[in-house]
Amino acid sequence: MPNLIFQEQTIKDAIDRIVDRTFKMDFTWDWPAGVALYGVSQAYRATNNEKYLEHLVRWVDEQLEEGIPPLTVNAVSIGHTLLSLYEATQQQTYLDTAVRMAEHLKHEAVRFADGIFQHTVSQNYNFPEQAWVDTMFMAGYFLIRIGTLLGRDDFLEDGLLQYHGHEEFLQDEKTNLYYHGWDNLAGNNMSAVFWARGNSWAAYTMSQALHIVEVTHPSYMKMYDSLRDQLSTLVRLQSEEGLWHTVVNDPTAYLETSGSAGIAAALVRYNEAIGAPMYNKYIQKAISGVLSRVSDNGTVLDVSAGTAVMKDAEGYKGVPRKRIQGWGQGLALVFLSSLLHYKWADRAAGGADQPAEAVDAV
Repeated sequence: MPNLIFQEQTIKDAIDRIVDRTFKMDFTWDWPAGVALYGVSQAYRATNNEKYLEHLVRWVDEQLEEGIPPLTVNAVSIGHTLLSLYEATQQQTYLDTAVRMAEHLKHEAVRFADGIFQHTVSQNYNFPEQAWVDTMFMAGYFLIRIGTLLGRDDFLEDGLLQYHGHEEFLQDEKTNLYYHGWDNLAGNNMSAVFWARGNSWAAYTMSQALHIVEVTHPSYMKMYDSLRDQLSTLVRLQSEEGLWHTVVNDPTAYLETSGSAGIAAALVRYNEAIGAPMYNKYIQKAISGVLSRVSDNGTVLDVSAGTAVMKDAEGYKGVPRKRIQGWGQGLALVFLSSLLHYKWADRAAGGADQPAEAVDAV
């Protein structure tokens, strides 16, 4: 595959606009912040821009001073930012809070089916014995990260358990795509829809885990095979515009940016894991597609709103995409940041990655 072609400064400028716009949003200690700030932390890793770190420290410190609310599976996603801040600053408070969140998952989170987390969006919503693919990012990936950082096999193995359990319940054997949810009481995948952002949660977190989990661990090849087969289907569903439809196998569904960015980031990280630029042509198209959805003021456009497991495909196609969303900001940052140190890229060439036009948005 040929090298990617993009201007590094174009990518950095887009990242800077997205970060700036993100910190003009108001967040609580919950998953919109968890995904948005994870994206900012990835931007900091990729650019070493101290302004991004200062933003993160200021927001987290203010929240810790006020006291964090009762935890849910989704709210634990802010643990990603705590781990990144600890790595950058060595401030023990960040690590202590992250451990507290991991211990909550270990001892208090509701489980079913031999240890799978029941998905909890917030304190206000309860979905008995349901597994949602979102949990792979919010809690599973977090446990793998903190378990590896601290040498805590109990955290690591619990995170891997979540990956394998969600694969068992959610990955379709025929298409290798991931369903959004599983209802253990009913014994089915509810609407059985292949949702773009859901597939990105699975693909991105598995691609990251391949860089963390030892290749000699039995779980490594389970994740590798699951991701390999999922990506081989997803790349064949990419639109000519470089994005994926919000129902990935339905070309009548709208193109959705957050899921597309997450899938594209997974392709980057998978290529790095296997040591070959196998999916470069799809990543190249995604660069143009994602950049075309970044407005002048840094709003990531065409991001679907918060999405429960809807009743049918039409429900997903009806989810609004008008407003700025923290997860859209975060996943766009994850993808664009992943490009900056990518081995198979020609950063001297120009023009191919320019957005079609800049769009102002609230």
